[in-house]
Amino acid sequence: MPSYTVTVATGSQWFAGTDDYVYITLVGTEGCSERTLLDKPLYNDFERGAVDSYNVKVDENLGDVVLVKIEKKKYWMQDDWYCRYVTIKTPCGDYVEFPCFRWLVDDKEVVLRDGRAFLPQDDKTSIVKQHRQKELDQRRKAYRWKEWQPGFPLSIDANRHRDLPRDIQFDSEKGVDFILNYSKAIENLCVNSFMNMFQSSWSDFADFEKIFVRIKNTISEYVMQHWKEDFMFGYQFLNGCNPVLICKCTELPDKFPVTNEMVSVSLERDLTLEQEIKLGQDPDENPIFLPTDGQYDWLLAKIWVRSADFQHHQNITHLLRTHLMTEVFGIAMFRQLPAVHPVFKLNQNHLCRRIRCFLMCFVKANATGGGGHIQLVQKATKTLTFRSLCFPDMIKSRGMDSTEELPTYFYRDDGYKVWEATKSFVSDVIGIYYTSDERVQGDEEIQAFVKDVCSFGMQDFDHCEFPKSLKTRDELVEYLTVVIFTASSQHAAVNFGQYDWCSWIPNAPSTMRKPPPKEKGQVDVKTIIESLPDRGRSSWHLGAVWALSQYQENELYLGMYPDEHFIEKPVKDAMGKFRKELAEITRSIKRRNEEKKLPYYNMSPDKIPNSVAV
Repeated sequence: MPSYTVTVATGSQWFAGTDDYVYITLVGTEGCSERTLLDKPLYNDFERGAVDSYNVKVDENLGDVVLVKIEKKKYWMQDDWYCRYVTIKTPCGDYVEFPCFRWLVDDKEVVLRDGRAFLPQDDKTSIVKQHRQKELDQRRKAYRWKEWQPGFPLSIDANRHRDLPRDIQFDSEKGVDFILNYSKAIENLCVNSFMNMFQSSWSDFADFEKIFVRIKNTISEYVMQHWKEDFMFGYQFLNGCNPVLICKCTELPDKFPVTNEMVSVSLERDLTLEQEIKLGQDPDENPIFLPTDGQYDWLLAKIWVRSADFQHHQNITHLLRTHLMTEVFGIAMFRQLPAVHPVFKLNQNHLCRRIRCFLMCFVKANATGGGGHIQLVQKATKTLTFRSLCFPDMIKSRGMDSTEELPTYFYRDDGYKVWEATKSFVSDVIGIYYTSDERVQGDEEIQAFVKDVCSFGMQDFDHCEFPKSLKTRDELVEYLTVVIFTASSQHAAVNFGQYDWCSWIPNAPSTMRKPPPKEKGQVDVKTIIESLPDRGRSSWHLGAVWALSQYQENELYLGMYPDEHFIEKPVKDAMGKFRKELAEITRSIKRRNEEKKLPYYNMSPDKIPNSVAV
């Protein structure tokens, strides 16, 4: 009687193991086994991190094993189980790998194909075609589109985190780790005594140091010491948390209420402003503040700009253009690409860890949280185009691509390198499965994925210019580079520097308690302090930016693929090449930073997690 050895690996994350009954059925080209209970006498099966082996006896050889069906049935209490993979050793001694990397919830089953990737046009037998379609039908029921707010990209149909499909929920230890980071911030930064002191103002700027006392961060300390300087004010638009707004101005707008005389003291290279014009505002009621004005007039004006930049960063640069867009790509992927598709395998590590719960709480607690955040995102969505997510295009469209004019725009320089390395990796993988442009055109699943992003995720907005189909391999490579870069590198660039640049409250106030001044010469230190966030809000802000900026203990960084969704050697070779290129980029950034008082490392590959995490 032939016997197959079945090896089952359980995940190592919290609560991955199960005491439920687990059954397996092997489906081959010449028959299938009986439904077999996987159980060893006097042994605790399927414990967290365990790799267990069992014998499955059959009456006759099954031929090539093409599917493995795993079922979980309740034993005592309902017990979710995370299965990493199943390996089958055939009677001939051959090994067949069946990647799983998913949760089995309730009394559910999962049917796995072997680890080779296949395009839909390459499936020839009815059994694998039916499995492919059934998987997508089930996914589309679980991953449904929903309008979160009018004018937003669509989101997943889930009101709470626990309503999300189990496979994309935040791992328990990561959620606990995030909460502990926030609690640790409150304790270690000595802010717990101020948390309940809302409406209570600080006494002066030095008073803010009471919640800044234990900071050991070089950049944040430098910001605290130099935040009043015009150099620091301008530098942040290049390499701070929000380095995506600054643009080259080639001509003055038609209406611009600044005269040449106003700014002549700040101009260099004999530049002049062309004319004095107005924006429909009364300069007497809304004065234009200048570096030549009083010390505190100019300082408060810069604080207002920094606060506005903070709102733009959190709502648009961070929430909309990384979190919400990653969610759009992720939902479309789950709805249109089965696990056996090479693009699903490629994107799995980049699109399966999405959570916007805490970020949304933070956004709502800021100055625009009373509804202004919705208006900001709605307005920004109207200018969100596919090309604006292509890093080189985005840089060029803002006139920021010249290294001669801007030699210290490190966000641009590092971003170029990471973009090209990512694009090269994607190209290597795509070339393995798509040997011609016709293969792209004939892949109905990849075409459905792209169309789902545009027609549903972006609601077919006329302005978005997202493609509805792809015709060439180059187009597919660029599209997938956008997906991976947005979820990993771009998010890292605008998220993990928040503590560096925003922990010194006067440099990035999340709220302003007084309106902007309408007269010059009336501002003093007391006015500024009363405008800045109170003690309670400052403390909450500091804890939040600390928590958002922390890496998870078991973080997976760009290029790390420990879950082997691919089993093919050419893909593994491409991954190894990708890691080498990223390591060289990391070394070059480290060498440059050694000479800098303000090092820039937010685009360093060793600090870029694989996906959006917080």
